[in-house]
Amino acid sequence: MKNNKLHRVAILGGVRTPFCRSNTLYQDLSNLDLLSTTLQGLVDRFDLAGKPVDEVFAGAVTTHSKDWNLAREAVLSTRLSPLTPATTLMQACGTSLQAAMILAAKIAAGHIECGIAAGTDSTSDAPIVFKRKFAQRLIKISKARSVGERLKLISGIRPGDFMPQPPNPAEPRTGLTMGQHGELMAKQWNITRKEQDTLAVESHHKAVAAYDDGKLDSLIVPCAGVWRDNNLRPDTNVEQLSKLRTAFDRSDQGTLTAGNSTPLTDGASSVLLANEEWAENNGIPVLAYLTYSQTAAVDFTEGEGLLMAPTVAMKQMLKQANRSLQDFDIYEIHEAFAAQVLCTLKAWEDPDYCNNRLGLEKSLGAIDRKKLNPRGSSLAVGHPFAATGARILNDLADQLAERGSGSGVISICTAGGMGVTAILER
Repeated sequence: MKNNKLHRVAILGGVRTPFCRSNTLYQDLSNLDLLSTTLQGLVDRFDLAGKPVDEVFAGAVTTHSKDWNLAREAVLSTRLSPLTPATTLMQACGTSLQAAMILAAKIAAGHIECGIAAGTDSTSDAPIVFKRKFAQRLIKISKARSVGERLKLISGIRPGDFMPQPPNPAEPRTGLTMGQHGELMAKQWNITRKEQDTLAVESHHKAVAAYDDGKLDSLIVPCAGVWRDNNLRPDTNVEQLSKLRTAFDRSDQGTLTAGNSTPLTDGASSVLLANEEWAENNGIPVLAYLTYSQTAAVDFTEGEGLLMAPTVAMKQMLKQANRSLQDFDIYEIHEAFAAQVLCTLKAWEDPDYCNNRLGLEKSLGAIDRKKLNPRGSSLAVGHPFAATGARILNDLADQLAERGSGSGVISICTAGGMGVTAILER
């Protein structure tokens, strides 16, 4: 540690690619392509070419074996100084927010002065995996020392060996997909289909309005000729969404559909963090300060909702900050599914849940829904898993800068029963 002084952690801003539905406009791009694009966009926005940046933390969820050094390779693919170290990490949907939290801790402690947190995901470029025995045979073929030995191994290949194993999005511990877990949560908390569809419509309309008002202009860097998220539905309404078939529970009890769930999405985002001295020396104004953060987990194998961990993280973080849930001007809650957002809001209001699960004497209470995701969120713009945290972090900081003062809170659920939360202030 350089000194014992704690430094305030400033969010200076960030950029993201437009987000696109899987297998559409980015179908030929890789995680490296997308991550390099957003990092170079950050370099251009803040004139970072060749300048020292202490560290980059970035990651992806859907990866190939070639992505093992993804963050560093992305740095080397931009005009960032090649002396910039980079670390690749993954915490499912919380990846880039967790990256920011790690950098923030280092900045606050004085270990570094600045850093970049980023995330990327391309489900269009999902790895194709073959059966283990076939993969082992291919390895042996590549190592064979003679043509005869190689031909003998090749002759043992059967047509069925060429059938790839399809990607499996299920939770390893339960065998259920995240959407199926979302259905269980919706039933447990009595979340109706209409409530979910209404939230989805609101998200689309807010995001479209933010674009039309020019509020996202400085936050987007074009990629492959794309300038705008292609999941936006400006004309969607509850009546239209009500006609969609359910996606995860096809019985008459199902409520989650393609319309009130996030689509598989490709994209990348990044954000620049620093201490105040570095920001001043580089002539970059501070948008907001990252003041508190928390990560938590739940045991979803014992009946607790897979995506309910943000309720625990929020309770712990509010205690640290000595604040109530109602103290904030903006609530950025990641919309993995409309049902997940509504379950979280309902749990915060429920005295029994807050007492029995969170150990509180009373509920955390309700929030002002007018302050929820003012520019829309993942249901509208999409959700490239690892990129979502940095998108939300930068968007919230930009909103606080626009206001000139205030505070906001971030809540992100992740696979594996984890939740990541943060507080920004200006």
